[in-house]
Amino acid sequence: MTRVGLYFASVQFLFVTCWTVYVIYLPQLAAQAGIEKKWVIYILMADQAIFTLMDFSIGVAADRVGRTLGRLGRLLVVLTAVSCAAFLLLPLVAPGGSPLPFLALIAVWAVTSSALRAPPMMMLGKYVPAPGVPWVATLMLVGMGLAGAIAPYLTVSLRGLDPRLPFALSSIALIAAVSGMLWAEKHLAASAAAPPATPTPRKPLNVDVVLFFAAAALLGLGFQVHFALNSAPLYLRFAKPVELDHLMPVFWVGFNLLIFVACRANQRFGGAAVMAIGAVLGALASSLAASAGSLETLLVLQVLAGGAWAAVLVSAMTAAIAIGHVGREGAATGGLFALLALATFARMALVAAQLNKDPGVSALLVMLPGLAWAAAGLLLAWLALRARAAAAAAG
Repeated sequence: MTRVGLYFASVQFLFVTCWTVYVIYLPQLAAQAGIEKKWVIYILMADQAIFTLMDFSIGVAADRVGRTLGRLGRLLVVLTAVSCAAFLLLPLVAPGGSPLPFLALIAVWAVTSSALRAPPMMMLGKYVPAPGVPWVATLMLVGMGLAGAIAPYLTVSLRGLDPRLPFALSSIALIAAVSGMLWAEKHLAASAAAPPATPTPRKPLNVDVVLFFAAAALLGLGFQVHFALNSAPLYLRFAKPVELDHLMPVFWVGFNLLIFVACRANQRFGGAAVMAIGAVLGALASSLAASAGSLETLLVLQVLAGGAWAAVLVSAMTAAIAIGHVGREGAATGGLFALLALATFARMALVAAQLNKDPGVSALLVMLPGLAWAAAGLLLAWLALRARAAAAAAG
């Protein structure tokens, strides 16, 4: 399972790196395509809106394909090939000065790239025994965390470089990596202790499931505001703007270091409990960061906040797979990714409306991550206690 987990980590690393390259060059490419700079944020918001819709839709489709055809890998390779082709063409089409082909390629890329989020998690839920899911999910998330950590360095190193080269390299690397999806699925199926269970009849959503996803939405919003909106201003209280490229990855350092502790805790205590603990720790770290008295203190709190987000994500993935088991893992994990994309959309909407520059709103944004994470932590703790009480009552 470790080999498959490392493989999924490489795929996620390359996928997130493609997104980073896209965000770095989008203003330049949009200008070449005849699109004014003010519309760039709305293009990014449209991307997140597409992700929100497609993550859940492709997750549901993955469940159906898994039930009817048995294997999903070939479909993922085809969708990723289309996605990479569209991505590769973006810097070639943009200089033509016509916005419609450029925007059409972005839409194709956004729609098809959703194949690399929920469906791999669906594979894990289908083939990996429940005790092993946190470990493989952890490895997969480490790939995302490493890509997040190098994003500021990519921004600096790619500055002034012809976009055709990074777009081509990242596209080719991603499709080359995804071509191994057939091997990964075959390996998972062969190493499964028993054939995948027959899907159970569809059950209606219960209150606990709805509250779990509500908590996930709060956590996603708290993360977006803390990292993307609040972190840079907090650092600038003690550091110069040129130092941000070295300071922003500290959050992801904490994420990548402490995610293994979170994985171990997950295996012992369960996803909902560890997710609740991560939410509470994140609330404390983000709240204390707002009043940190030195750069050193702020760095420690950012490491802790990154570790808390790691605990939240690996627990959320594990819990979502458990909620969808058996036969609806794609829908459950797709719903989770959709909510995270929706949180990103909300953060971008704040920026588009320039509310983050309003002094009154800025003061509220400083407190928002702590409040959102604390509320989610309390909700998850209640759900964990309910689950434990139900298990005790069942004997």
